[in-house]
Amino acid sequence: MNQSITTKQLTKIAILSAVAFVLMLFEFPLPIAPSFYKLDISEVAVLIGGFALGPAAAVIIEALKNVLNILFTGTTTAYVGELANFLVGCAFAVPAAILYKNNKTRKTAIMGLVLGSLCMILAGALINYFILLPMYSTLFHMPMEAIIGAGAAIVPAINSKFTFVLLATCPFNLVKGIIVSVLTFALYKFISPILHR
Repeated sequence: MNQSITTKQLTKIAILSAVAFVLMLFEFPLPIAPSFYKLDISEVAVLIGGFALGPAAAVIIEALKNVLNILFTGTTTAYVGELANFLVGCAFAVPAAILYKNNKTRKTAIMGLVLGSLCMILAGALINYFILLPMYSTLFHMPMEAIIGAGAAIVPAINSKFTFVLLATCPFNLVKGIIVSVLTFALYKFISPILHR
């Protein structure tokens, strides 16, 4: 019986990972941030998996999605983009799934999505400031001033790494959080019965 449940869960995780990977292929920049920040809605599948199967499943789906993306499309960011996608995606999906797991109601789902969005914005800011922007700068031999300049071309108030994160990274993740949360909330009630069979 336990093996059957595990097999079912693994099958659902595999399907949701494949869906997330396909959704990840459709990415686009937002006019509020430099073009190397691209929005995709793959976190919808990750959140649905996290709500239905728990936070550990969300982490696995997030990881498999990025592995599939590397295997099938390669990387143009020396794996920095994939690392960013994984870390920020987990910061979004895991808190939401943990909150929802303890009390599966409509209200808790909304609270989880809000909490996940806030965690993603905070984690995205810290990860970009301390890890990702320095990695981009080093791996692509691009001075930090050039990265800051790309942000300033869109938001003139950007004049440092801190203001880049505050005025480009945080708004980008806020918009992503809103879009992904609305889609997840709209789709989950239709998909949930299938995932709970």
